[in-house]
Amino acid sequence: MNLRDLIRTIPDYPKPGIMFRDITTLLGHPDGFKHTIQMLADRYAEYNFDYVAGIEARGFILGAPIAANLGKGFIPVRKAGKLPGKTVTQSYELEYGTDQIEIHVDAFPKGSKILLVDDLIATGGTAAAAAQLIEGSGGKIVECCFVIDLPDLGGANKLEAMGMRVFSLVGFEGD
Repeated sequence: MNLRDLIRTIPDYPKPGIMFRDITTLLGHPDGFKHTIQMLADRYAEYNFDYVAGIEARGFILGAPIAANLGKGFIPVRKAGKLPGKTVTQSYELEYGTDQIEIHVDAFPKGSKILLVDDLIATGGTAAAAAQLIEGSGGKIVECCFVIDLPDLGGANKLEAMGMRVFSLVGFEGD
């Protein structure tokens, strides 16, 4: 099954010149979605880790079934202000300003090994912030996993420069 064929491209969204890679068509394809989760679960079946952390929002859709399939816990990495109780936050730069993500202070025991999951890696800002948040809270990222990589935007290189391992299923270069 060619996952690339199941990912819709929307030109000029959210602004002119952007080729938006939309995984909702992949998620809506029963065999494609199942195949994606199974491919990732198979990849990580022999990895030594304790939790899957998914970045809001599509990282939840992908990360939770991977965690359930492998018998691991799931950690939601949320936008600031969305989690009840005590949280720890990490700021990161946007094109025009800053934003924050958060996890619960007790999301995992110190020393836990964590797989970080999201749908797409572009510039890497959110994923880098999530990795910093998790590692700053005492966790160790075993790998950063994405369905889509946009290598021209340098996000995977940014994570690798931080010492992270990066994996993606599909790359969209220059198109």
